Amino acid sequence: MSPTWSSLTVGDQLPERQFPIQRADLIKYAGASLDFNLIHWNERVALEVGLPNVVAHGMLTMAKAVQVVTEWTGDPGCIIEYGCRFTRPVVVPDNSAGALLFVTGSVTALNDDGTVQVTLTATCDGATVLGKAQVLVRLPRQ
Repeated sequence: MSPTWSSLTVGDQLPERQFPIQRADLIKYAGASLDFNLIHWNERVALEVGLPNVVAHGMLTMAKAVQVVTEWTGDPGCIIEYGCRFTRPVVVPDNSAGALLFVTGSVTALNDDGTVQVTLTATCDGATVLGKAQVLVRLPRQ
């Protein structure tokens, strides 16, 4: 059942999700977004510019993280606003495991206008990859 504004309290936790990200996902995202920056698929170039390896697109990381909210609400149209800062890249090794993005969320505000603020935490290899990740959603009151 989808949450309603009146059913929530500040501190409620959203279900945690884990998102595997592999090199093939980066190629698919590059094609969809037209972001063919070499650091997202060419290990030699990524290393030359000082990265530890190929890294996921920031917007792909951001999209995976907000999926926790869209699955929780059951309606991506509930999202009014979403913003974050990219604090560290998601490094995607060239192996069968790739990278694993962990995302948790919690209700941090219930606003009088019927909106709910959700704060997300996104980590990979124990490091935070998105900072100040906040999502504003409008849910039914009842």
